[in-house]
Amino acid sequence: MKIGKYSIGIGDRFGRECKAQLAAIMRAEKEGVSITPVWNKSFREHSIIGTVPLDTRKAADEAVEAGCFKSQYFVDADHINLKNVKSFIEPSDFFTLDVADFTGKEADKLSIMQFVDRFSFLSGSLEIPGIGEKFEVSREKIASIAGKYLRAVKEAAEIYAVIKSGKGEENFITEVSMDETDTPQTPLDLLFILAAIAAEKIPAQTIAPKFSGRFNKGVDYVGDLKKFEKEFNQDIAVVAFAVKEFGLPSNLKLSVHSGSDKFSIYKIINRAIKRHDAGLHLKTAGTTWLEEVIGLAESEGEGLAIAKDIYAHAYEKFDELCAPYASVIDITKKKLPTPDEVKEWNSAKFAKTLRHDKSCPDFNPDFRQLIHVGYKIAAQMGDRFYSVLDRSRLSVEKNVSENIYERHLTPIFLD
Repeated sequence: MKIGKYSIGIGDRFGRECKAQLAAIMRAEKEGVSITPVWNKSFREHSIIGTVPLDTRKAADEAVEAGCFKSQYFVDADHINLKNVKSFIEPSDFFTLDVADFTGKEADKLSIMQFVDRFSFLSGSLEIPGIGEKFEVSREKIASIAGKYLRAVKEAAEIYAVIKSGKGEENFITEVSMDETDTPQTPLDLLFILAAIAAEKIPAQTIAPKFSGRFNKGVDYVGDLKKFEKEFNQDIAVVAFAVKEFGLPSNLKLSVHSGSDKFSIYKIINRAIKRHDAGLHLKTAGTTWLEEVIGLAESEGEGLAIAKDIYAHAYEKFDELCAPYASVIDITKKKLPTPDEVKEWNSAKFAKTLRHDKSCPDFNPDFRQLIHVGYKIAAQMGDRFYSVLDRSRLSVEKNVSENIYERHLTPIFLD
């Protein structure tokens, strides 16, 4: 089983927007660009919302059947580990092996020594095609990198073995994820991470490193764009080198996590994948939930009332909601409007404040990030939320589909 050259992870918190998301994919296909949809949902999201992995599979299958979509698609067991992988094995065929928690936890000394011996042929002045500079690599440098990442890769191998035992070797796509760490991985780090993945015989088809800069949930990239561009191009070159050098799958590609709404880097990514003729997996998640809230607000009436209630309760439970996402959000509470202020807004004001349009003076990234982590509030509303969401189909689906196609697919894959 192989994933296509271009793919997009499309999170759907409540499982109601698969058809609208797929409409964006099919629109791109009509433009001549094939992008594989991968519906992703994590164990944490299932736990908060009260769903199970099979629900994601059913929603994706139903959307594909309704849309008469004939191309490949996948359902991702998002950020799984040894504790929760088993519940995802049957319904999923894409597995994101999240081992970020094991980075920095040193492997045993014998394993590190064996790794250094195995890959010492890369020591010296290492030149990788497409990098534009040489890396000075010593045995000590290899040992240092192995000390940071080898334990994490071995953890990934254990998770992979469980999935392989349950599904069979050829029946799923494997991604290795190390993005949710404190320190970005350098291109040289990535090279030896891929070496370790190959040594553990993990047939990874996508790799999700942590890039430099801030990839906050629901808002644009914050960082040095020139640095990111250099790093991203070098990472692509490292992946191509690793495929040939270590025998990894020929379609191995970079995966950009928390990739939704990172508008300032999309042109950089577009240029890079074209320059290197490389594949890409862009992972989005909460952006669809935010478009649901915008759609509710624009439908007015009870939809706008629910949108305001979600914000009011999120504001009230600020610390509780933000704590699990502390490393991937930057919210200044004093920049948030009070619930009493929001209560007086009309639908246009609410939508403009939430919609990610930096040219609009009403746009408030702090407001947007708080709504992003506030999906738990909607889940707790239960039938009240779901019934109004269903009655607001036209407004919601328009926002969801246009957001994916115009703000994500077009600047990265179509322009």
